[in-house]
Amino acid sequence: MPDPVLPRVPRAAMTERLQKDYDASLALRDDATLIEVGANAPELMDWYRDAFYGKVFYGGRVDVRTKELLRYRLSMTHGCAYCNRGNSAAARKAGVGEEQLARIMDENAPVFDARDRAVLRLADQVAMTNMHGHLDADLYAALRAHFDDAQIFELGLTAGFLTGMAKFIFVYDLVEKEANCPVRPRVAA
Repeated sequence: MPDPVLPRVPRAAMTERLQKDYDASLALRDDATLIEVGANAPELMDWYRDAFYGKVFYGGRVDVRTKELLRYRLSMTHGCAYCNRGNSAAARKAGVGEEQLARIMDENAPVFDARDRAVLRLADQVAMTNMHGHLDADLYAALRAHFDDAQIFELGLTAGFLTGMAKFIFVYDLVEKEANCPVRPRVAA
């Protein structure tokens, strides 16, 4: 379980909105460390929910199902147990099928169409584990067959923000990590 250095804010001391987020996080993910520590700066948690998730992820130009597919591929790649619990439920709700969830790490699986495959390939380029990621002409063409340039930019920004957020929550020890998580503190010798 997470063991952050930053102090946790008790639920009773949180804003009403963060108390609801805390309860929802415990119910869905069996952990609310991110909310407890984030409650030190409730205005940043509000910005995260309202600006990124409200305006870009659940708003924006690209349909939510596509962004859920992108997000789940990234969280599975990054090894965020906390994220995967929530992202799989959100992906189901947005229309990602069970077989697609089960095969999320294999974009060539027959459960994905060309549009999905392009999005999953983009996720691989932006993932924190790919230091040589690149939107090359072939990937751009694969994306451009299904998305306009503004949507491709939105997909990249969304993937980049999610990847940066994953690195942040790993470094600050705010979430449970899976064995494949690439962010591990060095052990003192």
